[in-house]
Amino acid sequence: MPICTSCAQPTPYLYTVYSSAYNFRLEQCTACHAFADPYVEHDTLTLLLDLILLKRDVYRHLLYNRGLGARKVGEKAPTNSDGATARDQQQHNELDRWGLIVKLGAALICVDAFIRWTHISASQPGDTSAMATWNRAAIEGFLRILVGCLFETVAFHAGVVLACYAVLKLLPAARAPVSGIRAQFRYSHIPLTLFYSSLTKLFLLFCLSVWRPDSAKAGFDADVAHLQRRDLHPNATSFTHPLVVRALALLDEDTLDREWVVRNVLGGMAAGFGLRVVLDCHPGFTTMIIIAGWLVKTAVANLVSGWVGTGLGVDDKAAGEMWLAYSIP
Repeated sequence: MPICTSCAQPTPYLYTVYSSAYNFRLEQCTACHAFADPYVEHDTLTLLLDLILLKRDVYRHLLYNRGLGARKVGEKAPTNSDGATARDQQQHNELDRWGLIVKLGAALICVDAFIRWTHISASQPGDTSAMATWNRAAIEGFLRILVGCLFETVAFHAGVVLACYAVLKLLPAARAPVSGIRAQFRYSHIPLTLFYSSLTKLFLLFCLSVWRPDSAKAGFDADVAHLQRRDLHPNATSFTHPLVVRALALLDEDTLDREWVVRNVLGGMAAGFGLRVVLDCHPGFTTMIIIAGWLVKTAVANLVSGWVGTGLGVDDKAAGEMWLAYSIP
């Protein structure tokens, strides 16, 4: 059964369809009297942007209400005698959800593999004499990274699902929040939530991989900035305190690893937020769940790092260390 995206109470219908599919009216929630799901009339781009911005209501819409809640004019509300039909519908929705997990996971793993391949191969030689050998090495290296990303993703999801199972079993039933989320929860919601949550970090990592700063240009910009600081206006304010200068130096390109921050810090926060929405529990529990998933993923990354680093066109040990540095939180 669908839920209200505002108060998470179950609702039989989200909207009423009239003469055509584009002529419909949103239903109000009987508990909070707000629209049950305003995202029904939003396009895919709006849903994607709200996912990147970590909106709680869009998670509830995609996880619990997507493709559900339509009522035609004159259709009566479901009764208790329709229990068999409701169970069949739930099984059908479960199969559709697993199909979406496979398709979405395959696409995001390919994007993650491309991002990691770009990061590891940034130091590859670009001379035209070795272009043919480089192309063959690039294909083999990308396939190895793709398989490594697949193993890491499966390990992380397995660790998170097992941790969620343990947390839900340990939580007292009396302390469980009274909402439609816990009643409609299925374990297939967890990997789907993790994939949705990874859109934020993958979007930023893809931007960093495409518009990677050039080291020569960075050195030139540093020289220009030094000349500009020397020619500052006498009344201009500059930071000269040692603590402030050291704090600002941490943001330099050669000091701050932006990819690591986006992948682990921002990615972990996004995954924790998504799990809090789907599990409807305290943030402390979701933090422990994410740490458990990280531990499992780290163990798998150590196992596959040597194999992934083989055939990337650089030193195998160095490539394996780059893989670990990019994978381990």
